Amino acid sequence: MTNVFAYDELTWPEAATLPRDTPLIIPLGAGYDLEKAALALGRPQHLGLLPPIPYGWRGSGLAVPEPVLGQLLANLLDSLRDDGFSRVYALTPQGIDLNLGPQRLAAPHPTAVSPYHLANGAQDKVLLIPIGHTEQHGHHLPLNTDTLIVGAIGTGTATAVPELAACLPVFPYGVSTHRASFAGTLNCGGRAFEDFWLAVIDVLVGQGIDRFYLMSGHGGNCSFLVNVVKYAGERHRRTFCATAWLHTSGHLAAPVVQQTRHSARGGMGHAGELETAMILHLRPDLVHMQRVVDETDFVSTASYYMDWLEGGDLVANPPWDDDTKTGAYGAGSLATAENGKLWLEVGIMEKVAHVCEIHEQHVRREERRAAGYGLWGKVTHTTAK
Repeated sequence: MTNVFAYDELTWPEAATLPRDTPLIIPLGAGYDLEKAALALGRPQHLGLLPPIPYGWRGSGLAVPEPVLGQLLANLLDSLRDDGFSRVYALTPQGIDLNLGPQRLAAPHPTAVSPYHLANGAQDKVLLIPIGHTEQHGHHLPLNTDTLIVGAIGTGTATAVPELAACLPVFPYGVSTHRASFAGTLNCGGRAFEDFWLAVIDVLVGQGIDRFYLMSGHGGNCSFLVNVVKYAGERHRRTFCATAWLHTSGHLAAPVVQQTRHSARGGMGHAGELETAMILHLRPDLVHMQRVVDETDFVSTASYYMDWLEGGDLVANPPWDDDTKTGAYGAGSLATAENGKLWLEVGIMEKVAHVCEIHEQHVRREERRAAGYGLWGKVTHTTAK
Protein backbone atom coordinates (compact mmCIF):
# COMPACT_ATOMS: atom_id res chain seq x y z
CA MET A 1 0.00 0.00 0.00
CA THR A 2 1.39 3.40 -1.02
CA ASN A 3 1.46 6.10 1.64
CA VAL A 4 0.06 9.28 0.08
CA PHE A 5 1.12 12.39 2.01
CA ALA A 6 0.20 16.06 1.66
CA TYR A 7 3.37 17.76 0.43
CA ASP A 8 2.15 21.24 1.34
CA GLU A 9 1.71 20.31 5.01
CA LEU A 10 5.45 19.63 5.38
CA THR A 11 7.93 22.16 6.71
CA TRP A 12 10.85 23.01 4.48
CA PRO A 13 13.41 20.87 6.39
CA GLU A 14 11.05 17.91 5.90
CA ALA A 15 10.78 18.68 2.18
CA ALA A 16 14.56 19.05 2.01
CA THR A 17 15.12 15.56 3.43
CA LEU A 18 12.61 13.72 1.23
CA PRO A 19 14.31 11.07 -0.93
CA ARG A 20 14.68 12.65 -4.35
CA ASP A 21 13.13 9.64 -6.07
CA THR A 22 9.85 10.18 -4.17
CA PRO A 23 7.11 10.68 -6.79
CA LEU A 24 5.38 14.05 -6.51
CA ILE A 25 2.10 14.87 -8.25
CA ILE A 26 0.36 18.18 -9.02
CA PRO A 27 -3.27 17.40 -9.91
CA LEU A 28 -5.66 19.45 -12.01
CA GLY A 29 -8.64 19.30 -9.69
CA ALA A 30 -9.30 16.88 -6.85
CA GLY A 31 -11.03 13.55 -6.41
CA TYR A 32 -8.85 11.23 -8.47
CA ASP A 33 -8.38 7.56 -7.60
CA LEU A 34 -4.89 7.83 -6.11
CA GLU A 35 -4.53 4.05 -5.86
CA LYS A 36 -4.65 3.92 -9.66
CA ALA A 37 -2.10 6.74 -9.86
CA ALA A 38 0.19 4.83 -7.49
CA LEU A 39 -0.24 1.69 -9.60
CA ALA A 40 0.75 3.62 -12.73
CA LEU A 41 3.92 4.72 -10.92
CA GLY A 42 4.88 1.19 -9.86
CA ARG A 43 3.39 1.30 -6.35
CA PRO A 44 6.06 3.42 -4.65
CA GLN A 45 6.31 3.30 -0.86
CA HIS A 46 5.49 7.02 -0.60
CA LEU A 47 3.72 9.45 -2.95
CA GLY A 48 3.60 13.21 -2.39
CA LEU A 49 0.38 14.96 -3.40
CA LEU A 50 0.73 18.70 -4.00
CA PRO A 51 -2.21 21.14 -3.81
CA PRO A 52 -4.62 20.73 -6.74
CA ILE A 53 -4.97 23.47 -9.33
CA PRO A 54 -8.65 24.35 -8.80
CA TYR A 55 -9.45 25.85 -12.20
CA GLY A 56 -7.94 26.88 -15.51
CA TRP A 57 -8.39 23.48 -17.18
CA ARG A 58 -11.16 22.13 -19.40
CA GLY A 59 -13.94 20.77 -17.21
CA SER A 60 -13.22 23.12 -14.31
CA GLY A 61 -15.82 25.68 -15.36
CA LEU A 62 -13.13 28.29 -15.90
CA ALA A 63 -10.76 27.19 -18.65
CA VAL A 64 -7.91 29.33 -19.97
CA PRO A 65 -6.02 28.63 -23.23
CA GLU A 66 -4.10 25.39 -22.77
CA PRO A 67 -0.68 26.81 -23.76
CA VAL A 68 -1.05 29.37 -20.94
CA LEU A 69 -1.91 26.73 -18.34
CA GLY A 70 0.70 24.36 -19.74
CA GLN A 71 3.53 26.87 -19.28
CA LEU A 72 2.51 27.65 -15.70
CA LEU A 73 2.31 23.95 -14.86
CA ALA A 74 5.64 23.21 -16.57
CA ASN A 75 7.30 25.91 -14.45
CA LEU A 76 5.90 24.38 -11.27
CA LEU A 77 7.23 20.94 -12.22
CA ASP A 78 10.60 22.50 -13.09
CA SER A 79 10.74 23.93 -9.55
CA LEU A 80 10.60 20.43 -8.13
CA ARG A 81 13.18 19.12 -10.58
CA ASP A 82 15.48 21.99 -9.73
CA ASP A 83 15.33 20.77 -6.12
CA GLY A 84 16.52 17.37 -7.32
CA PHE A 85 13.24 15.45 -7.47
CA SER A 86 13.44 13.01 -10.36
CA ARG A 87 9.83 11.82 -10.52
CA VAL A 88 7.43 14.77 -10.84
CA TYR A 89 4.10 14.61 -12.64
CA ALA A 90 0.94 16.50 -13.48
CA LEU A 91 -2.22 14.45 -12.95
CA THR A 92 -4.76 15.59 -15.54
CA PRO A 93 -8.22 14.55 -16.69
CA GLN A 94 -8.18 12.39 -19.78
CA GLY A 95 -7.96 14.34 -23.01
CA ILE A 96 -5.92 17.23 -21.55
CA ASP A 97 -2.31 16.99 -22.72
CA LEU A 98 -0.69 20.45 -22.14
CA ASN A 99 2.47 19.24 -23.96
CA LEU A 100 3.98 17.87 -20.76
CA GLY A 101 5.17 14.60 -22.34
CA PRO A 102 6.18 11.87 -19.86
CA GLN A 103 5.52 14.23 -16.93
CA ARG A 104 1.77 13.79 -17.46
CA LEU A 105 -0.44 11.16 -15.86
CA ALA A 106 -3.99 10.96 -17.25
CA ALA A 107 -6.92 9.61 -15.25
CA PRO A 108 -10.71 9.85 -15.23
CA HIS A 109 -11.85 12.89 -13.31
CA PRO A 110 -14.93 12.18 -11.18
CA THR A 111 -16.68 15.51 -11.64
CA ALA A 112 -16.60 18.67 -13.68
CA VAL A 113 -17.90 21.22 -11.21
CA SER A 114 -17.61 24.91 -11.95
CA PRO A 115 -15.99 26.77 -9.04
CA TYR A 116 -18.14 29.81 -9.74
CA HIS A 117 -21.68 30.18 -10.97
CA LEU A 118 -23.45 33.29 -12.19
CA ALA A 119 -26.71 32.41 -10.44
CA ASN A 120 -28.57 34.69 -8.04
CA GLY A 121 -27.27 37.95 -9.48
CA ALA A 122 -23.63 37.15 -8.74
CA GLN A 123 -22.57 39.06 -11.85
CA ASP A 124 -23.17 42.25 -9.86
CA LYS A 125 -20.76 41.26 -7.08
CA VAL A 126 -17.05 41.76 -6.56
CA LEU A 127 -15.34 38.50 -7.42
CA LEU A 128 -12.63 37.77 -4.87
CA ILE A 129 -9.68 35.81 -6.24
CA PRO A 130 -7.43 34.68 -3.36
CA ILE A 131 -3.95 33.59 -4.45
CA GLY A 132 -1.60 31.91 -2.00
CA HIS A 133 1.58 29.92 -2.53
CA THR A 134 3.40 26.72 -1.66
CA GLU A 135 6.75 27.80 -0.22
CA GLN A 136 9.04 27.40 2.75
CA HIS A 137 8.07 29.06 6.01
CA GLY A 138 10.98 28.31 8.29
CA HIS A 139 11.35 25.27 10.51
CA HIS A 140 7.95 25.50 12.18
CA LEU A 141 5.25 26.42 9.64
CA PRO A 142 3.87 24.38 6.72
CA LEU A 143 4.51 25.09 3.06
CA ASN A 144 0.84 26.03 2.60
CA THR A 145 0.91 28.91 5.11
CA ASP A 146 0.15 31.65 2.56
CA THR A 147 -2.66 29.60 0.98
CA LEU A 148 -4.34 28.84 4.30
CA ILE A 149 -4.28 32.48 5.39
CA VAL A 150 -5.48 34.20 2.22
CA GLY A 151 -8.03 31.45 1.62
CA ALA A 152 -9.52 32.09 5.07
CA ILE A 153 -9.57 35.83 4.45
CA GLY A 154 -11.21 35.41 1.04
CA THR A 155 -13.97 33.10 2.24
CA GLY A 156 -14.41 35.17 5.40
CA THR A 157 -14.93 38.31 3.34
CA ALA A 158 -17.48 36.67 1.06
CA THR A 159 -19.30 35.25 4.09
CA ALA A 160 -19.38 38.66 5.77
CA VAL A 161 -20.95 40.44 2.77
CA PRO A 162 -22.57 37.76 0.58
CA GLU A 163 -24.69 40.38 -1.15
CA LEU A 164 -21.55 42.22 -2.29
CA ALA A 165 -18.89 39.55 -2.91
CA ALA A 166 -18.32 36.01 -4.15
CA CYS A 167 -15.07 34.08 -3.79
CA LEU A 168 -13.23 31.70 -6.08
CA PRO A 169 -11.40 28.74 -4.52
CA VAL A 170 -7.96 29.78 -3.30
CA PHE A 171 -5.20 29.26 -5.84
CA PRO A 172 -2.21 27.58 -4.15
CA TYR A 173 0.73 28.66 -6.34
CA GLY A 174 2.55 31.92 -6.93
CA VAL A 175 5.93 33.42 -7.77
CA SER A 176 9.11 32.94 -5.73
CA THR A 177 12.37 34.33 -7.06
CA HIS A 178 14.22 33.19 -3.92
CA ARG A 179 13.32 29.51 -4.23
CA ALA A 180 16.85 28.22 -4.77
CA SER A 181 17.84 29.18 -1.22
CA PHE A 182 15.46 26.86 0.60
CA ALA A 183 13.98 23.57 -0.55
CA GLY A 184 10.27 23.02 -0.93
CA THR A 185 9.34 26.25 -2.66
CA LEU A 186 7.42 26.25 -5.95
CA ASN A 187 7.52 28.93 -8.66
CA CYS A 188 4.98 29.67 -11.41
CA GLY A 189 7.42 32.06 -13.11
CA GLY A 190 6.56 35.75 -13.32
CA ARG A 191 5.54 35.95 -16.97
CA ALA A 192 3.56 32.70 -16.92
CA PHE A 193 1.82 33.89 -13.73
CA GLU A 194 0.82 37.16 -15.36
CA ASP A 195 -0.37 35.43 -18.53
CA PHE A 196 -2.45 32.97 -16.53
CA TRP A 197 -4.23 35.57 -14.43
CA LEU A 198 -4.89 37.87 -17.36
CA ALA A 199 -6.41 34.87 -19.18
CA VAL A 200 -8.59 34.13 -16.11
CA ILE A 201 -9.86 37.73 -16.15
CA ASP A 202 -10.58 37.44 -19.88
CA VAL A 203 -12.74 34.36 -19.29
CA LEU A 204 -14.60 35.86 -16.34
CA VAL A 205 -15.34 39.08 -18.22
CA GLY A 206 -16.87 36.88 -20.91
CA GLN A 207 -19.07 35.35 -18.20
CA GLY A 208 -20.40 38.78 -17.24
CA ILE A 209 -18.15 39.67 -14.29
CA ASP A 210 -17.00 43.29 -14.14
CA ARG A 211 -15.54 43.70 -10.63
CA PHE A 212 -12.45 41.80 -9.48
CA TYR A 213 -10.24 41.79 -6.41
CA LEU A 214 -6.98 39.81 -6.79
CA MET A 215 -6.03 39.06 -3.16
CA SER A 216 -2.48 37.88 -2.51
CA GLY A 217 -1.26 35.97 0.52
CA HIS A 218 2.35 35.96 -0.71
CA GLY A 219 4.61 38.96 -1.15
CA GLY A 220 6.29 37.58 -4.26
CA ASN A 221 2.98 37.70 -6.14
CA CYS A 222 2.26 41.35 -5.57
CA SER A 223 4.31 43.14 -8.22
CA PHE A 224 3.12 40.69 -10.87
CA LEU A 225 -0.51 41.15 -9.86
CA VAL A 226 -0.07 44.91 -10.26
CA ASN A 227 0.92 44.23 -13.87
CA VAL A 228 -2.15 42.00 -14.34
CA VAL A 229 -4.39 44.78 -13.03
CA LYS A 230 -2.76 47.29 -15.37
CA TYR A 231 -3.18 45.06 -18.42
CA ALA A 232 -6.74 44.08 -17.49
CA GLY A 233 -7.78 47.71 -17.05
CA GLU A 234 -6.66 48.54 -20.57
CA ARG A 235 -8.13 45.40 -22.14
CA HIS A 236 -11.51 45.50 -20.37
CA ARG A 237 -12.39 49.16 -19.91
CA ARG A 238 -15.84 48.57 -18.43
CA THR A 239 -14.44 46.59 -15.49
CA PHE A 240 -12.80 47.53 -12.21
CA CYS A 241 -9.94 45.18 -11.39
CA ALA A 242 -7.93 45.82 -8.23
CA THR A 243 -5.26 44.33 -6.02
CA ALA A 244 -3.47 45.33 -2.81
CA TRP A 245 -0.13 44.64 -1.18
CA LEU A 246 -0.66 41.46 0.82
CA HIS A 247 -3.37 41.47 3.52
CA THR A 248 -3.76 42.84 7.04
CA SER A 249 -1.51 45.71 6.00
CA GLY A 250 -3.79 48.63 5.13
CA HIS A 251 -5.30 51.58 6.96
CA LEU A 252 -7.76 49.49 9.00
CA ALA A 253 -5.85 46.34 9.91
CA ALA A 254 -2.27 47.59 10.24
CA PRO A 255 -2.95 49.88 13.25
CA VAL A 256 -4.56 46.97 15.13
CA VAL A 257 -1.60 44.72 14.35
CA GLN A 258 0.86 47.37 15.48
CA GLN A 259 -1.02 48.00 18.74
CA THR A 260 -1.28 44.32 19.72
CA ARG A 261 1.94 42.76 18.45
CA HIS A 262 4.58 41.46 20.86
CA SER A 263 7.60 41.77 18.55
CA ALA A 264 9.51 44.87 17.56
CA ARG A 265 9.97 45.95 13.94
CA GLY A 266 11.49 43.05 12.07
CA GLY A 267 9.46 40.45 13.95
CA MET A 268 6.89 39.84 11.21
CA GLY A 269 8.79 39.59 7.94
CA HIS A 270 8.16 35.96 6.93
CA ALA A 271 7.17 33.01 9.11
CA GLY A 272 7.37 35.50 11.96
CA GLU A 273 4.89 36.59 14.58
CA LEU A 274 1.98 37.46 12.29
CA GLU A 275 1.90 34.38 10.06
CA THR A 276 2.67 32.05 12.95
CA ALA A 277 -0.19 33.53 14.97
CA MET A 278 -2.65 33.14 12.12
CA ILE A 279 -1.74 29.49 11.51
CA LEU A 280 -1.89 28.83 15.28
CA HIS A 281 -5.51 29.94 15.03
CA LEU A 282 -6.39 28.28 11.70
CA ARG A 283 -4.41 25.02 11.84
CA PRO A 284 -2.59 24.56 15.15
CA ASP A 285 -1.95 20.93 14.20
CA LEU A 286 0.46 22.12 11.49
CA VAL A 287 2.54 24.43 13.71
CA HIS A 288 5.69 23.11 15.41
CA MET A 289 6.42 25.76 18.02
CA GLN A 290 9.23 23.68 19.49
CA ARG A 291 11.13 24.19 16.23
CA VAL A 292 10.77 27.99 16.00
CA VAL A 293 13.97 29.89 15.32
CA ASP A 294 13.64 33.66 15.67
CA GLU A 295 15.68 35.58 13.10
CA THR A 296 15.53 39.36 13.14
CA ASP A 297 19.02 40.13 11.87
CA PHE A 298 17.86 41.57 8.54
CA VAL A 299 20.33 44.06 7.04
CA SER A 300 18.21 47.15 7.66
CA THR A 301 18.78 50.72 6.59
CA ALA A 302 16.52 53.77 6.70
CA SER A 303 15.11 53.14 3.22
CA TYR A 304 15.04 49.33 3.18
CA TYR A 305 14.02 46.94 5.94
CA MET A 306 11.81 43.89 6.47
CA ASP A 307 8.73 43.63 8.63
CA TRP A 308 5.25 42.46 7.53
CA LEU A 309 5.73 44.92 4.72
CA GLU A 310 9.11 45.70 3.23
CA GLY A 311 9.62 49.24 4.41
CA GLY A 312 11.30 52.35 3.11
CA ASP A 313 11.72 53.92 -0.31
CA LEU A 314 13.89 51.25 -1.93
CA VAL A 315 12.60 48.19 -3.76
CA ALA A 316 15.17 45.39 -3.86
CA ASN A 317 15.50 41.61 -3.94
CA PRO A 318 18.72 40.47 -2.24
CA PRO A 319 19.27 36.72 -1.73
CA TRP A 320 17.19 35.45 1.15
CA ASP A 321 20.13 33.57 2.61
CA ASP A 322 21.88 36.92 3.13
CA ASP A 323 19.50 37.54 6.04
CA THR A 324 18.18 34.19 7.28
CA LYS A 325 19.68 30.78 7.99
CA THR A 326 16.34 29.03 8.47
CA GLY A 327 14.08 30.70 5.88
CA ALA A 328 12.30 32.80 8.52
CA TYR A 329 12.39 36.55 9.00
CA GLY A 330 10.90 37.44 12.36
CA ALA A 331 9.99 36.31 15.85
CA GLY A 332 7.59 33.42 15.51
CA SER A 333 8.12 32.43 19.15
CA LEU A 334 6.09 35.47 20.24
CA ALA A 335 2.98 34.45 18.31
CA THR A 336 -0.33 33.59 19.99
CA ALA A 337 -3.49 32.03 18.61
CA GLU A 338 -5.49 34.85 20.23
CA ASN A 339 -3.68 37.47 18.18
CA GLY A 340 -3.98 35.27 15.10
CA LYS A 341 -7.76 35.25 15.47
CA LEU A 342 -7.86 39.00 16.03
CA TRP A 343 -5.63 39.76 13.07
CA LEU A 344 -7.59 37.52 10.74
CA GLU A 345 -10.79 39.27 11.82
CA VAL A 346 -9.40 42.73 11.14
CA GLY A 347 -7.87 41.48 7.88
CA ILE A 348 -11.35 40.39 6.78
CA MET A 349 -12.82 43.69 7.97
CA GLU A 350 -10.29 45.54 5.82
CA LYS A 351 -11.13 43.42 2.77
CA VAL A 352 -14.85 44.09 3.30
CA ALA A 353 -14.06 47.81 3.20
CA HIS A 354 -12.10 47.29 -0.03
CA VAL A 355 -15.06 45.41 -1.54
CA CYS A 356 -17.32 48.37 -0.75
CA GLU A 357 -14.84 50.76 -2.37
CA ILE A 358 -14.57 48.61 -5.50
CA HIS A 359 -18.37 48.72 -5.81
CA GLU A 360 -18.38 52.48 -5.32
CA GLN A 361 -15.63 52.97 -7.90
CA HIS A 362 -17.42 50.84 -10.47
CA VAL A 363 -20.86 52.41 -9.94
CA ARG A 364 -19.62 56.00 -10.00
CA ARG A 365 -17.52 55.37 -13.11
CA GLU A 366 -20.43 53.72 -14.91
CA GLU A 367 -22.62 56.73 -14.09
CA ARG A 368 -20.03 59.04 -15.67
CA ARG A 369 -19.69 56.82 -18.71
CA ALA A 370 -23.44 56.68 -19.21
CA ALA A 371 -23.53 60.48 -19.05
CA GLY A 372 -20.93 60.68 -21.83
CA TYR A 373 -18.06 61.95 -19.68
CA GLY A 374 -14.88 62.76 -21.66
CA LEU A 375 -14.11 60.30 -24.44
CA TRP A 376 -17.07 58.13 -23.41
CA GLY A 377 -19.32 60.59 -25.21
CA LYS A 378 -17.44 59.93 -28.45
CA VAL A 379 -17.40 56.12 -28.51
CA THR A 380 -20.14 53.52 -28.58
CA HIS A 381 -20.86 50.96 -25.88
CA THR A 382 -19.61 48.21 -28.17
CA THR A 383 -16.24 49.73 -29.01
CA ALA A 384 -15.63 50.75 -25.40
CA LYS A 385 -15.68 47.22 -24.05
